[in-house]
Amino acid sequence: MPSITIRQLDEALKKKLRLRAARSGRSVEDEVRTILREAADERGSAAADDPVPAAKRAISRSGAAAAPGRKRVLLIIGGGIAAYKSLDLIRRLKERGFAVRGVLTKAAEHFVTPLSAGALLGERAFTELFDAASELDVGHIRLARECDLIVVAPATGDLMAKMANGHADDLATAALLAAGTRILLAPAMNPHMWANKATQRNLARLIADGVTIVGPNEGEMAEHGERGLGRMAEPLEIAAAVERQFAEAGALAGKRVLVTSGPTHEPIDPVRYIANRSSGKQGHAIAAAAASAGASVTLISGPVNVPDPSGVSVIHVETARQMLEAVQQALPAEVAIFAAAVADWRVANAGEQKIKKKPGQATPELALAENPDILSTIAHRKSQRPKLVIGFAAETENVAANAQDKLRRKGCDWILANDVSPSTGIMGGDRNTVALVSTGGVEQWPPLSKEDVAAKLVARIAGAIEK
Repeated sequence: MPSITIRQLDEALKKKLRLRAARSGRSVEDEVRTILREAADERGSAAADDPVPAAKRAISRSGAAAAPGRKRVLLIIGGGIAAYKSLDLIRRLKERGFAVRGVLTKAAEHFVTPLSAGALLGERAFTELFDAASELDVGHIRLARECDLIVVAPATGDLMAKMANGHADDLATAALLAAGTRILLAPAMNPHMWANKATQRNLARLIADGVTIVGPNEGEMAEHGERGLGRMAEPLEIAAAVERQFAEAGALAGKRVLVTSGPTHEPIDPVRYIANRSSGKQGHAIAAAAASAGASVTLISGPVNVPDPSGVSVIHVETARQMLEAVQQALPAEVAIFAAAVADWRVANAGEQKIKKKPGQATPELALAENPDILSTIAHRKSQRPKLVIGFAAETENVAANAQDKLRRKGCDWILANDVSPSTGIMGGDRNTVALVSTGGVEQWPPLSKEDVAAKLVARIAGAIEK
């Protein structure tokens, strides 16, 4: 028998409902209510003739049916062409044993129907905030609270903007605002919309609030001739990210983790300084991921323009010497991750006043002094050395060889090496391609978002600490 597509199933169910409505002289909505009552009758409900209790049972059924230990996911489907992938995502999540509920925004109904989503969910897909049946006992609050994770896929630019600014004008955003659990977003939009400064501001705020991101990917867009970063992650990628959320929860509970992030600024005079192009995005993402895994995290950050991660103790510093002092004061810790791009040198004769350019005067000479090596200092400690010391190697050539040499010289346990040549866009960008270097060899990771690199690293740390 040939396989049946989602579109065929959707059309068949709609046709059947229209036929029932035509024969009975009632609306399609009334027929849906009748089906709910009939389902309640089959369950032996004494109040099956009342559509309100039937709808109330529908909203709580999947939570009640979830077996002990079975994780519950609320899937919010936003209004983008990628919404069709969310139907496959439902199947992928259920294959992995998750209990799934679904909410569709009004915009999402232009791309998929509540009927097709409900058929895959095995229960009603919710759409209305002002639904007398489901809101009789504040249904949007229960949808938010009776789940272990909320997944938004696709997360459109509009939906992300509403989340970042606390809007709650429909069922999806009301449930998100009422959420007391973790949230995973799978953004999907045109590359120009993704790159827009407003979207990036909203993204930064959401990440700072503890929201996790999967994707977006690069590729062809729905619009003819459009290509770039903005494609929603594939259902298998999102399902893997969901599994990762539950696998990582509590994996570092009770552990102290120290992270450094960002550049250092080494003053030339009170106005000028030596710096580098590090944005701090990777280090901050690692700190956030470690906190999500239950660790007590201290983040020591150089000057950056990204928000402090939530649930993390942050110490702001300027120079390499200040960073080393803060690191030493933050010990002891089980894990230390040195993601900061610390300046190797500082100006030995930094001016106390602004150095002025004067006609006929020679260009001032800046004598450089070597900064302390924070990674090597901590890795070679005789006391209070963390069990796992991890460094970063930002290279522009011979990445693996240079990282292996650095591993030996610094005395650390792991090095995460990456190519930060300008053509890669990694330094200051949102994606990273790293290799995990240890005494066991070099493990090349695929290109990932910096949040996914952080999640993968934290999972690896948890496994190493457990051993």
